[in-house]
Amino acid sequence: MISRMCYRILAVVTFLALLLSCAAGRPQFPTMSPEDLAKIKTVTSATVNLSGEFIAYTVSAQRPAAEEPGASFSELHVLNTQSKSSRPFVAGKVRVSSPLWSPDGSTIAFLMKRGERIQVWAIPAAGGEARQLTNADEPVLAFRWHPDGRHIAYVAQQPKTNREKTLDTRGYNFVFYEESLRDRNLYLADVSQDSMASPRQLTQEYSVWAFEFSPDGRMIAFAASDDPLVDQSYMFRKIYLLELPSGSIRQLVTPPGKLGNFSFSPQGTHLAFVGARNWNDHAVSQVYTLPLAAGSTLFNASPENHPGHITWVGWEDAETVIYRSADGVSTSLRSARLGRRENVILLTSLETGVVFEAPLQSVKGDIVALIGQSAQVPGDLFLVNGKNALDRATILNPWLAQRTLGTQSLVKYKARDGREIEGLLIHPVGEEPAKRYPLLVVVHGGPESHYSDGWLSSYSEPGQVFAGNGYMVFYPNYRASTGYGVSFAAEGFGDPAGKEFDDIADGIEFLTSQGSADRERVGLGGGSYGGFASAWFATYYTKYVRAVAMFVGISDLVSKQSTTDIPEEELAVHAGKPLEQSWEFSLKRSPVYWAHQSTTATLICGGADDTRVHPSQSLELYRRMKINKHPAVRLVQYPGEQHGNARQPARIDLLYRTIEWYDWYVRDAKPLNGPMPRLDISDRYGLDLP
Repeated sequence: MISRMCYRILAVVTFLALLLSCAAGRPQFPTMSPEDLAKIKTVTSATVNLSGEFIAYTVSAQRPAAEEPGASFSELHVLNTQSKSSRPFVAGKVRVSSPLWSPDGSTIAFLMKRGERIQVWAIPAAGGEARQLTNADEPVLAFRWHPDGRHIAYVAQQPKTNREKTLDTRGYNFVFYEESLRDRNLYLADVSQDSMASPRQLTQEYSVWAFEFSPDGRMIAFAASDDPLVDQSYMFRKIYLLELPSGSIRQLVTPPGKLGNFSFSPQGTHLAFVGARNWNDHAVSQVYTLPLAAGSTLFNASPENHPGHITWVGWEDAETVIYRSADGVSTSLRSARLGRRENVILLTSLETGVVFEAPLQSVKGDIVALIGQSAQVPGDLFLVNGKNALDRATILNPWLAQRTLGTQSLVKYKARDGREIEGLLIHPVGEEPAKRYPLLVVVHGGPESHYSDGWLSSYSEPGQVFAGNGYMVFYPNYRASTGYGVSFAAEGFGDPAGKEFDDIADGIEFLTSQGSADRERVGLGGGSYGGFASAWFATYYTKYVRAVAMFVGISDLVSKQSTTDIPEEELAVHAGKPLEQSWEFSLKRSPVYWAHQSTTATLICGGADDTRVHPSQSLELYRRMKINKHPAVRLVQYPGEQHGNARQPARIDLLYRTIEWYDWYVRDAKPLNGPMPRLDISDRYGLDLP
């Protein structure tokens, strides 16, 4: 592996080169602008062919401002791993997802909407025109090639009956809340012919969320719940084994809580899967193996007291599993022999400098490539060069080399009870030792999530844009975050806004006491659970921050439990007690309870159609503040958006509105009781307006 010393030497050489270039009078590159952030491209999914010679991958980019409103475009590209040359296969104003090579490597199948609904399409490996493989009555949600290469299995909702369709067209399309949903069925289609044959339905009275073929194609393992509710997909999935061609189904295992991916061993004798350690574990964290013979015992192959979270599993060979682990702000790839918990580290971002996702493997089990990122790279393909190191295979954003970015560093500090907490800090561009800078704190959602030492800037968290504008930007991995082991994550169980948010307050105290961050100019923001933190610091911890930007956030734990689409998950892995046993506690851990004491400028934004954190959460906080005569609170709702903005108009508005809010109240320290930032920011949208 490449040593850390090599990276230190490289960093010093790079720094000296930068000094020499400045001394030579070369112009300094501009910092990152919001317009730059909106044009970033990233690799979002990838698949490797039989031999490992070619990789099909999708490239995502936000739609231009003037384009028809919609989610990001996503193109299909193919990379030759030998020459590292790449070319587009399906490009332009398209949305391609989930590419998969056919077993013989002759075809790439993928999901795309062209017409009324999303279907499976395919394009020859040599290029050419894509052809439609399925003609499902409902959008295809997921698919897999059968190992024979002549069939495809896919998941789609149960079609509406003709009677239901007629009622819809006549205006009798009433919504029976949580009862109008239809099961997600598994189908098998023959795609070897030019004409699309009618598919064979493989399941009924299940809701299938994921599935995999056995290597010989005689079995399908699928994860399903009894009902098609989102809550069921989070907490109540079981793994079943379907025998082909008989169609018989037997339950294989009930995971002890949340479930991640699963994979057959090369001989089809075992199944490995990632799951929670127990019912109250709020994220997948363990790797399990199970022999498929009846009566076999489930084995937890995770390292004892593993100080991280295992997020993906595959197979190196018939006797060895490989898995990805999130280890604090780093990632690792490890292997373990069947029946053993001891592991070998194959790859780690501490050595490569690249935080990576699940590996791309050839049929032989060789690790060919990874989707990775770093503090300077938003998301590219990296090839494993056989020496426990990575070679960058794509450069999707070459123009970033002509931008001056803020440096990124690991921060460690002690919380008030002595617990060590980590976070990441983006330093202001051109930082001067004696100068004090405004500080922005960005809080991740979940809380079953964490920040890795990779690219940290997005439309809702534009860290590098802020660094270019003279801010320090802090990303804390507070207690309840993943990546630090189950015990660390469980410290938030039954204690919302407790140690979790105390850790964030202690991080602010630490950074402001170090001398670089200005204690009088601090802002904080985040989405979802990060929005909960934003509301908490706008009310209970109002003394710490001048302004917050709350996005799709929680303000009332009492009403939140009654309006979210995942109430069972909320109870099992977060609250721990039903409301009947925690009314007063839940109320006092709600920002609305403390809204009357706020002295923090509060921007509240969110989707008008959010089912995860209902829009009423935003309205409640806004109303409690307004009725208490708060002079600087604003509520912005985005029509058609749900739990996070998918379309470019709402993304663009949130980006610029958040920037102007922080600049006004944090950087420029405008008074709370003075004029608020302008309401109409349409001149920033990039549109040709009258």
